[in-house]
Amino acid sequence: MKQRLQFFAKAPEIMKAVSALNKAVEECGLEASLLHLIKLRASQINGCSYCVEMHSREARHDGETEQRLYLVSAWKESPLYSERERAAFAWTEAVTMIADGGVSDALYAETLEHFSEEELVKLTVAMGMINAWNRLCVSFHAMHPVSAAIAA
Repeated sequence: MKQRLQFFAKAPEIMKAVSALNKAVEECGLEASLLHLIKLRASQINGCSYCVEMHSREARHDGETEQRLYLVSAWKESPLYSERERAAFAWTEAVTMIADGGVSDALYAETLEHFSEEELVKLTVAMGMINAWNRLCVSFHAMHPVSAAIAA
């Protein structure tokens, strides 16, 4: 697959604004480890190889275990995640796949058991942000780095 275009080069002003929102999400006060996991999960759902590679690499760099990263796509069946992480994964899936029925009242109530209203706004903005990145990267075929061993 070949990258279609360099979106930062073609629309620098709007990408500057996207980057500013991304920075605000990174600094919003939610745990970095949680942000890594939800960005990875949304990127898996959206089929964004660039973001899956980047967020799993960044999570490993910040101390996340390989086992927890491998099992993000099967989080419902794994005991490795906290109740707060599970609530975030459920919210991530509902927000990312919002056209499949929206976010139910039950899920909203369950998520509020683990997140304050302020945190839930931040979590939802983080979902919007990663979904925007996924759409940019998938639409324009952004290419993740390829290790030398694989490229050879």
